[in-house]
Amino acid sequence: MTTNHNNSNAEGAEASTDDGTPTDDGTPTIDDPAARTPGGGAAPEPEPIEPAAPEEFGLVQAFWGGGKGKTTAAMGMGFRAAGHGYRVHMLQFMKGGADSVEGVRGEYNAISAVPGFSYENAGHYGWHGLLDGSADGEHEAKATAAFERAEALVAGAADADLTEPLPLDGDPEAGVHMLIFDELLYAVDRGLVDAEAIVELAESKPDGLELVFTGSHAEPDYLDGVADLISNVRKVAHPFEDGQRARRGTEYSRP
Repeated sequence: MTTNHNNSNAEGAEASTDDGTPTDDGTPTIDDPAARTPGGGAAPEPEPIEPAAPEEFGLVQAFWGGGKGKTTAAMGMGFRAAGHGYRVHMLQFMKGGADSVEGVRGEYNAISAVPGFSYENAGHYGWHGLLDGSADGEHEAKATAAFERAEALVAGAADADLTEPLPLDGDPEAGVHMLIFDELLYAVDRGLVDAEAIVELAESKPDGLELVFTGSHAEPDYLDGVADLISNVRKVAHPFEDGQRARRGTEYSRP
């Protein structure tokens, strides 16, 4: 059926076909469903990343569960935000530094290549309780220092105007739009950081700061009513069960 259009859409109507498909030159027409999407049916083109400010940031998110992908999900969101020109910073707990952990990770190289996305690793003490060559006696002090750094980053965001663009190469303590605290929930599980401290941190954040926590195979009940989004990354199947070892570029990376 051909749709009738008023004069204001006459040009689009003339270009339309009976079945609503695009014209010969590929231009979406008014009868083409793709033309009614926010992008108008046009394929997105990459643009230079310029400083910008988000309009609707300010939620608390938490990714937990026994499945693979908690850190990956948080970083993917960080890359998306950075691609829009928002300032993003990731602070990692409990990763890196021990003899059993690679000193260079592919995600660090990728983050370093994206304007506005920065990271720091506070976990240069291995994995607590996993006999990985690290000294368990140092874990609590390292985690305490890392959490104090997290508090400083949140305080820096509180002092910044998050409704305005921020320098893409700026010091994260001078303010960011998104903070990712990777593996912090694991530190709570291990008794290295108090759960109440996490709640207080979330409740103290400025309105415009998007705060993201990852980690923990156990449900972080203490975040109920605190986090706006809580995702359980549940394992349905895993290749490790069939003897597949960790693969470079998916589970880890070597220098």
